[in-house]
Amino acid sequence: MTDIPLTFTSGPSDPLCYADGVGTWVEATIAAPSDAVWAAVTDLDMPARFSTEYQGGTWTSEARGLGASFIGRNEHEAIGVWQVESWVIAYAEGRTFGWGTSDPDSPGAQWTFHLEPQVGGSTKLLYSLTLGPGPSGLTAAIERMPDKEARIIERRLVEHHGNMVKVVEGIRAELEGGDG
Repeated sequence: MTDIPLTFTSGPSDPLCYADGVGTWVEATIAAPSDAVWAAVTDLDMPARFSTEYQGGTWTSEARGLGASFIGRNEHEAIGVWQVESWVIAYAEGRTFGWGTSDPDSPGAQWTFHLEPQVGGSTKLLYSLTLGPGPSGLTAAIERMPDKEARIIERRLVEHHGNMVKVVEGIRAELEGGDG
């Protein structure tokens, strides 16, 4: 497995602050054509095969483009089991698939897969997460312990990043014919 470093993106505040739209990302080059990578990242159940938290999703209608919605199923040992409605907020066929959780106008989190075809038939896959701007389970924890906001955010981003690495590496292994 390629070592994908932990990286946080954030706004002007130091330390990490939810209101800044903090997030993380991972990227990898996959030795597979972009149409195969696209099929993998738009299959709601593919990431669930590799993530310890995300358990899969179900589309709420036949629509798949911008504005379409699905119900995502999640599980976390400290949080429990929950479902969250998500809406496709970024969609460019074969290039970008992104969704926001909880509220389409003010998502609690924004997740995006972005594909870039490469010379030679491989595909660069970027998987990113931005927390907020809307409320989520994380904001409830921050409200209970505002003095620990940076630590709460960092811990959650580390968890998310670890699962994002597993998802990207799992998709790469699956499409390249290796072990996921």
